[in-house]
Amino acid sequence: MNKKRKIGIGFKITSGYIILILCLVVSAVVLNNQITSLQQERNAIIKYDSSMRVMSNNLERKIVNLESSLHRYLITNNEKYLDKYNDEVATWEANYEELNNLVNNYSTGENQLAPIYNSINNWVNNIGQPILNAIIREDSDQINTLFNGELSSVAISEVQQNFTAFRTTETENIQQHVSLLNDRNADLTYGLFAILSLIAIITIVIFTMISRNIAGSIDEVTEAIEDMNKTDGKNRKRIVAKTNDEVRDLVDATNMLLATMENRQWFQRNLAEIVTAYQGVHSLDELGEVLLNSLTTRTQSVYGAFYIQDVRNTNQFNKIAAFAETGDDVGRQSFMVGQGFVGQSVKEKRVLSYENKENSFHYLETALGNIPISNGIIVPVFFGNDVIAVLELASLKKYNEHHRALIKEVVVHLGVTINSIIGRMEVIRLLNESQAMTEELQVQSEELQTQSEELKMQTEELTTINERLEERTRDAETKTHALEKAQIELKESAEQLRQSSNYKSEFLANMSHELRTPLNSILILSEMLAENHDNRLSDDDLEYAKVIHDSGEDLLNLINDILDLSKVEAGKMDLWFREMDVYEIPQHVHNLFSPIAKQKDLDLNVDVAQNMVEIFHTDVKRFHQILNNLLSNALKFTEQGSVNVKVELAQVTPTMKQISDTWLSISVTDTGIGIPKDKQQLVFESFQQADGATVRKYGGTGLGLSICREVVKLLGGWITLRSTEGEGSTFTVCLPSLPDGNISTLISEQEVAFTDASPALPVPVTPPKTIFDEKHILIVDDDYRNIYALRQALEQKGVHVLEATNGLECLNILQTATRVDAVLMDIMMPEMDGYETMQRIRYDLQLTELPIIALTAKAMKQDRDRAFEVGASDYISKPLNLDQLFSVLTVWLTSRERLKNG
Repeated sequence: MNKKRKIGIGFKITSGYIILILCLVVSAVVLNNQITSLQQERNAIIKYDSSMRVMSNNLERKIVNLESSLHRYLITNNEKYLDKYNDEVATWEANYEELNNLVNNYSTGENQLAPIYNSINNWVNNIGQPILNAIIREDSDQINTLFNGELSSVAISEVQQNFTAFRTTETENIQQHVSLLNDRNADLTYGLFAILSLIAIITIVIFTMISRNIAGSIDEVTEAIEDMNKTDGKNRKRIVAKTNDEVRDLVDATNMLLATMENRQWFQRNLAEIVTAYQGVHSLDELGEVLLNSLTTRTQSVYGAFYIQDVRNTNQFNKIAAFAETGDDVGRQSFMVGQGFVGQSVKEKRVLSYENKENSFHYLETALGNIPISNGIIVPVFFGNDVIAVLELASLKKYNEHHRALIKEVVVHLGVTINSIIGRMEVIRLLNESQAMTEELQVQSEELQTQSEELKMQTEELTTINERLEERTRDAETKTHALEKAQIELKESAEQLRQSSNYKSEFLANMSHELRTPLNSILILSEMLAENHDNRLSDDDLEYAKVIHDSGEDLLNLINDILDLSKVEAGKMDLWFREMDVYEIPQHVHNLFSPIAKQKDLDLNVDVAQNMVEIFHTDVKRFHQILNNLLSNALKFTEQGSVNVKVELAQVTPTMKQISDTWLSISVTDTGIGIPKDKQQLVFESFQQADGATVRKYGGTGLGLSICREVVKLLGGWITLRSTEGEGSTFTVCLPSLPDGNISTLISEQEVAFTDASPALPVPVTPPKTIFDEKHILIVDDDYRNIYALRQALEQKGVHVLEATNGLECLNILQTATRVDAVLMDIMMPEMDGYETMQRIRYDLQLTELPIIALTAKAMKQDRDRAFEVGASDYISKPLNLDQLFSVLTVWLTSRERLKNG
């Protein structure tokens, strides 16, 4: 049979919607035609009324103008009124014809126009034209007779009355037309409601039929599912579909679900019954009997055998249970792995089945005869990955999928049960052995009882000793509590000391920032005044500028010394160990201190031993700081004679060798005033000198030697002093070579003030003047003193200076300026600081090649690193050294020129 064509619910609903839409469209078209017709008629009536009134008013006004033109001519004797009369007489009939045509087309009021025409014609022929002829003849008597003011007025009034009667009649006719249109409009409205009502009824009928059809089938599906739930899955009722649409699909799917649930319920019920049956079984034989009885009944099997792996020989399986067994020939007593069909199943570790309907391998013996067995299944039982048992079943019919699934699911849990029974049997065996051993132990226990009494005496003696030990322990605990309390107090004191040290370091860092900012302008401007490029200053002015610059340098050195001492005391001085060429020490000493020695007429000698190592590992910056302080003191306190520096290898003791194999000895000997023996320890203390007279004569803060001593300790060495008052002094520094750094002196990175420990008399680096010509450099600083000082210094080099007081102004200038060759960026600014500004220049403006020199008075170590992270090209701390600034600018401007030139 041909399958009936399927008509879906969607098609039915869509068809209903299409019919509804078609009805609405037809209704809309009919309604639109009726409304358009009514609108056109209404517009025609409005147009006719307007045109009729305009034309009749114009014609009436024209007749009145005829009379007034004659009257005005007689009064004024002006020919233009006579001409106007003639024009009106010539055109009134045309206007009348136009009105007559309009009325004939849209109304039946032609009977009303005839009196109007007769009255107008009567006035023109009987009054107007005779008066005109009398005027032409200049017959005044006739004029007075015809135009005496009464006859003409009566005629004109008659004309006006006729016009009024005409318009009144036409208005009534128009009202009648409007009433008719309103009646048609009302009929149209009623018809529209009737059509919509009909469409609504049709729609309700169609969709009610569709919904009842769908709802009926769904109700049957719901009822079937509820029955299945109430009967615990045993409901066998099936649903019959009455339609050929999606509802039929739903019914078919529901019937399939019912069948699936019935099968699943059968599966779960039988599985639960089988598992429950062999729960509590204590032997393998009993397990085999229960398992075979349960499975053969539920799978319609007529033969079954159950084999367990031999404990002593794992390749052999022994039969422990059978079902429907008639003799020794039913099922083997044992088999080896790989032997026969059942052995192959164990070897391959998979389920095997067989069918042999024609030549059966075995017959089931019954009272009626022998029945051939033709279908069988062999299922291995696993525990973990090993086969520990085999189940074989045979049936007269082919096993269906439900039977196979039940057998496999039972076997899944069977391996754990078998292993549990085997384990339980092993426990029973061990328990029996344990009972035998317990009897033996009881005998031994009696022997031990005797020994226990002997030990009891010894225990009493030990108890006495233990009480003494407990008393001592309590004394020790009391002392421990006292020590812990003292340790807590020490920790609190250390924490207070650490906070105090942090506060002092922070104060000194802030003080450095506040002092360096104005000091920057003082040093730059005083240095520029001392150079006197324009030769405008007198000698006294130059001397003033030099004094200001020297005082500023002294103040800067004092700030650096105070900060160095603070960092040393706080344990926050950073050390950077690297290679140092020992043979460069003489050149360093002569470059820095030869001018001072020549000025004081002193001999400055540097002696480096011949057996010196060439490379020495230490913090080069701190090494130079120590050497510079010692030489500065030696030259300051020596009026005549010489200052000698001796560099040699120190004698290494076994203790020193534990730190380093190489030690350097640096001795600075002078022929100065010397130090009394009782003051030699005092000079290494902070803010201390030999006596008050020394301070007044030579000046100084008394920090140099204190800093030297602490820095030498951080470098792993020591400093010694030998001095005789009036003869001179010798300071000797011993330092180890530490290639890997002195780990014991390294400190954690914290915020510490970074000071430039360069000597007071730097070696100037003169940049090429041509590199600054016509360059455009942007200065970003919120301090106008710094901007003024830098602008004066840069303009003397031929630089065009741009200024910005904060980061926002800097970004605006960089976006609008046509050329900027470099930027001098202050860090601490309002609104937007230097870090954020540099980051936005690099990432927002994409000016990656623009040199940016970071300038700051508060130079923290992490601030210096952060400046490079956000995009700074170089870093200079305030107060600025102009030569250093020009040198850095020369490097970056030259590099930028090379990039431009390719």
